[in-house]
Amino acid sequence: MITSLRGMNDILSEDYERFTYFINTATTVAQRYGFHFIQTPLLEETALFKRSVGESSDIVGKEMYQFIDKGKNDVCLRPEGTAGVVRAFIQKKLDRAGGIHRFFYHGAMFRYERPQKGRLREFHQFGVESFGVDSVYEDAAMIMMVSDILKELGIGYRLQINSLGDNNCMPAYRKKLVKFVQECKDGICEDCIRRVETNPIRVLDCKNEKCQELYIGAPKLIHNLCSGCSYDFDTLKKILEDNAIVYEVNTNLVRGLDYYSKTAFEFVSDNIGSQSAIAGGGRYDRLVEFLDGRPTPAVGFAMGIERLLELIVMPEIKREGYYIGAMDENAVDLVVKIAQKKRKTDRAVVDYKAKNLKNHLKAADKINAKFCCVIGEDELTSGTIWVKDLEGKTEAVLKLEEF
Repeated sequence: MITSLRGMNDILSEDYERFTYFINTATTVAQRYGFHFIQTPLLEETALFKRSVGESSDIVGKEMYQFIDKGKNDVCLRPEGTAGVVRAFIQKKLDRAGGIHRFFYHGAMFRYERPQKGRLREFHQFGVESFGVDSVYEDAAMIMMVSDILKELGIGYRLQINSLGDNNCMPAYRKKLVKFVQECKDGICEDCIRRVETNPIRVLDCKNEKCQELYIGAPKLIHNLCSGCSYDFDTLKKILEDNAIVYEVNTNLVRGLDYYSKTAFEFVSDNIGSQSAIAGGGRYDRLVEFLDGRPTPAVGFAMGIERLLELIVMPEIKREGYYIGAMDENAVDLVVKIAQKKRKTDRAVVDYKAKNLKNHLKAADKINAKFCCVIGEDELTSGTIWVKDLEGKTEAVLKLEEF
């Protein structure tokens, strides 16, 4: 028997209902904020992610589904969504057009990593990217959008925020941090030794407990911000407080690449084990320029859908549509014709086998139909149909022309 590849799951039944409910809810919220849908390809040039995600990152170094295609192109399945949206933004010359461009997307991403609960090799993200707004108010809007989505889904969270500074304050801070880490270099893990040379700020979010103990006394970026970054971060906190968004400052919340700046945020849950992040984002003002576009301020976020499915509080599913069946073999063709008429405006499910009334009622209840409609020998003779409202518990016999 051929089975699905490890870490790549089918989405069926109840999971599908939860999945589509998430997409519909997140889409509605994003549209309220003035965002428009964008879809980018699953397959991109590998160079796009090497430049945007970073060659030294685990995603690029270890986790990408990368191969040479029949045209000798070095390609990969997308491991995340932002890079593709930025590539499309530049390719469509929107960076040259100027103005404000706001997009949301959802779709499959691929990373070759050890599958675990809520973290698959094929997974799905919902994301938002905003281009052309150089304001901390847009950062706050991103955070409030995630908060609105999670609240509508009934998902509790804790919000963590930090500031990554900018080109005015980051270089001096990086030197201080490197000096501190080098002084305790003998005790840190191999990943941190590598990060000191490539992305030194990433040592702060190392998950190794021994490293975290050593870094307790490390200089904090939040205490080394320039006046502009400090003002923006204070403004962000005030906006969140004014809008009743509870937050905590996490000085170890970082992004390792140079094009990230200022606001960084994560939403975390205590209900999904050690992998507690359920959404994250921040400002990346230099990424468009980094990918050969015109300098454009940008900010966004992404949410892992599979990680949230079990946390969603689903609304009560209302009965809808018609179940239409026959109790006489001679009525099957008529049942099909009636169902096709109903499908112009409603959901209509047909059972093609003649059954007794009890079995039809069970089948109608199983698919959550609002009406169970049956034609037997008597109804066939009289040109009628028996209809039961499974929600209101009433029943009637109607002329076919009235139905």
